Amino acid sequence: MRAHLYVVQVISGSFLGLPAGSALFALAPVAPFAADAVSFAGSAALLKGLPRAAPRTGKQGSGGTASGARAGVRWLARHRLLRIVAVMLAVSGFAGTMGSATLVLFATQTLHVPAREYGLLLASSAAGSVVGGLVNPVLARRVRPVPLLIMVAAISSARAVGMGLAPDAVVLDALLAFGGFTTTLWNVVTVSMRQQEVPAELFGRVNSVYRMLGWGTRPLGALAGGFIASVAGLRAPFIVGGIVRGTVLLALLPALLAAAGPSRTRGEGRQAA
Repeated sequence: MRAHLYVVQVISGSFLGLPAGSALFALAPVAPFAADAVSFAGSAALLKGLPRAAPRTGKQGSGGTASGARAGVRWLARHRLLRIVAVMLAVSGFAGTMGSATLVLFATQTLHVPAREYGLLLASSAAGSVVGGLVNPVLARRVRPVPLLIMVAAISSARAVGMGLAPDAVVLDALLAFGGFTTTLWNVVTVSMRQQEVPAELFGRVNSVYRMLGWGTRPLGALAGGFIASVAGLRAPFIVGGIVRGTVLLALLPALLAAAGPSRTRGEGRQAA
């Protein structure tokens, strides 16, 4: 079910949102931004109509925003497996954005993709994400969670290097589609893992810290990628990013396997924090 929900999200955001945004931009540059603002207002109106939940009481529910964030950080820091997965996510966000920040320049200037066809590259990534969401339940039944994450991380490292070495747009297009596939697998498996491991009363706090690590490193990755591209060329950010991912995976692999243990590599039970 989680995989199917992710597929719906990708279809609505990438297959429907990107073409709609392009069409609106062709009409007027301000139009997609105005439509985005209207969508947020509509979302706020829908949220206002939700029933109000009674505030939680007790030790876990007390405290303000700062204390809640600290509780999430403490719990995540004490959980060996999710702590390592969070570090891998942070590195992946940093290294992945090194290349994606200059992808449009790499595609149009190095591989000579026409500007009007650049959107097809993004659509191929979305197509891979949809396939990943559909195939994930089958893989999850056949491959244990931690080995699946290791496999995805290794493939992603090699794929990033392959993008930097891509000889033409066809190869780049295929690698972007495969990237969407592996990203969906990673997201679905790790979300399921957090839902199984994190106590319900702390899930929102831990999840916010986890996502902050995943998204917070991306601006730094974009900055590093732009600098590397200016010094070593537009292929270099992909290659360097793939090497960084692979190096960190190799460094964390013993700790990841030790933290997982026999039960977690089989996806059974709950590991103590």
